[in-house]
Amino acid sequence: MVGTNRLAWLKSGLLWRTFFMLAFLITVSMVAWVASFRIVERGPRAQALAAQIISIVTITRAALTHSAPDLRRELLFDLASNEGIRIYPLEDTDQIDPPVDDAIMPDLEKEVRSKLGNQTRFSSKVNEIGGFWVSFKIDGDEYWLVLDRERVERGSGVQWLQWASVALILSLLGAMFISTLINQPLSRLTAATRAVAKGLQPEPLPETGPTEIEEANRSFNQMVSDLQRIESDRAIILAGISHDLRTPLARMLLEVEMANLTDDARSGMQSDLAQMDGIIGQFLHYAKPTDTSSFENINLSELIENVVQTAERQADIRIQAQIAPDIYVSGNETELRRVLNNVIENSRRYGKQDGADCVDIDISVQARQDRALVTLADHGPGIPEGEIDRLLRPFTRLDVARGQANGSGLGLAIVSRIVKQHGGKLRVSNREGGGLSSQIELQLS
Repeated sequence: MVGTNRLAWLKSGLLWRTFFMLAFLITVSMVAWVASFRIVERGPRAQALAAQIISIVTITRAALTHSAPDLRRELLFDLASNEGIRIYPLEDTDQIDPPVDDAIMPDLEKEVRSKLGNQTRFSSKVNEIGGFWVSFKIDGDEYWLVLDRERVERGSGVQWLQWASVALILSLLGAMFISTLINQPLSRLTAATRAVAKGLQPEPLPETGPTEIEEANRSFNQMVSDLQRIESDRAIILAGISHDLRTPLARMLLEVEMANLTDDARSGMQSDLAQMDGIIGQFLHYAKPTDTSSFENINLSELIENVVQTAERQADIRIQAQIAPDIYVSGNETELRRVLNNVIENSRRYGKQDGADCVDIDISVQARQDRALVTLADHGPGIPEGEIDRLLRPFTRLDVARGQANGSGLGLAIVSRIVKQHGGKLRVSNREGGGLSSQIELQLS
């Protein structure tokens, strides 16, 4: 299961997908290049080595042939010490090992024998002495000419591996740099999109770079600007409506109308006005954007204790609270207080058990790793599982499942909106044993 998750992570990340694709292509290219180079250079290298060996044998044979017999020992000593060339007589009792199995060896032997004769023999070791051995004749006598193996053989496999490793590491670093360069604009766009989804205002994206990235960033910045303008216009319109309904003149006209009504009608209208005033207030809360610049370090434990004390003053609410001390989060205290009050009010309206005079609410606050978890649960009827997601949408009320109380359908929508603007998560689910549970998750500060 863990391996599957890791593979899914690698497949989902554009940076790593690009890196591994480039790394694979670079590795395949290097292998193909090395193989091609070894094939192409085999013939020229065999000819060059053959020419070198033929030249050494020819010069050595000429020097030995034309030197005085009493000076040949000194000549052989000079060849061995200065040129790394050793001469041994070829004996029938010599223990001869075959030459090294090298790709260029057949071509090398063919070239040398074409000049020195088909009787020329080669060996990698004679009488347990290693080197590159080639035979030649002087006046009918056969001799061995021995060269150091390094003069004939190409670089060792270890050297090739070292150079290939260095080249591969540099290539992979280049692949990582290119992948990062390609992925950086998309990462910025993704981060900005997530900020917008949480209700935050992202920094404008740089309108520079390749044409496609420049146009995408410009379009995104324009979209964010349009959303902010629409948000502002909506707040102004709703504020205007609220202001019109709350002006002294409107109040006075309503009072005049109410003066002509019976006591029962007047009481009913007052109730309707109070409900309307509450709904308008919820409209304004939902339309009002959260200013992240107002965020501060808040003692969430003390804030919830204060909210619980205030809520318990209502006769129809009983609260069982388990609050861990000194849990701090970053946010707007007024907005977080509104979140808690809205959830408690939702439970007060819809979370009473059948026939009960008051609602029982369980509240727990705890810190888990780097997150603060706030859980509020009632013991009411709950809601159908398929309706939970719809419950968080604006203007949604599920009266059939949660009672017949009046409202605008914005209570939990406001909660969800504010929690997202604080970079948190809201999870709503049915409580085991009956009732609705709301869990709020916020980042610890």
